[in-house]
Amino acid sequence: MKKTLLLATLFCSIQAHSAVLWQDFRVSYLTGNNYRLGDNNRDIYTFEHAAATSWGDSFFFLDHIRPDTGDLTNYAEWAPRWSFSKLGLAEVKWGLISDMTFATTVEMSSQATHLLYGVGFNLDIPKFRYFQVNLYRRNNEKRSDNWQTTITWGLPFELANQEFLYDGFLDWASATEDHNANLNMTSQLKWLLSKPLNIEDKIYLGFEYVFWLNKFGVKDQPNLRSNEYNLNLLLKWHF
Repeated sequence: MKKTLLLATLFCSIQAHSAVLWQDFRVSYLTGNNYRLGDNNRDIYTFEHAAATSWGDSFFFLDHIRPDTGDLTNYAEWAPRWSFSKLGLAEVKWGLISDMTFATTVEMSSQATHLLYGVGFNLDIPKFRYFQVNLYRRNNEKRSDNWQTTITWGLPFELANQEFLYDGFLDWASATEDHNANLNMTSQLKWLLSKPLNIEDKIYLGFEYVFWLNKFGVKDQPNLRSNEYNLNLLLKWHF
């Protein structure tokens, strides 16, 4: 009940300050065969929406997961962040830090819903399109609460007159009495395929690599491998 009220409050707050400065919709397809804790072979269809707004920024994604065997599943996250400077609360500029945010994330699946809240920082680093650091307290539904640090980045570059993008995230979550500390670094290296094809929409072809230690907080053991080193083929369309 408390989580439902918190989510409703967040939604109402966003609707009250809903001017969109820019937004980007994306659909992607991933396929790989070295997943842990479940079917090794999976296809994943992902819908994403990113936006900058008059109050901050927002990122949402929905994964539709289709394993070779077993049940189809869906997993989603929504991460709105309220900017201190855009809301007129404070101008936080120090060193590489260009802004401070009240950062939140909602993790949603059929098994549980988790609410994360804390502070975020936008960093201005040369050549990076964006670089963000978020420090969260995790309010978990079916396990003890813990702490999480999330880093996200986007680095565009050119090679042989072709455009590439290296982006991704790193999550580190602390241990509690009922699960282990875990680290997930997922990054994508993508070539802008639509440029040589003269297609207006951005279409990327590339790879996603997942480096995940103690996946879902489950300790890696000889009889239960939870460390994941997973290379996926990726196709992504921005529209």
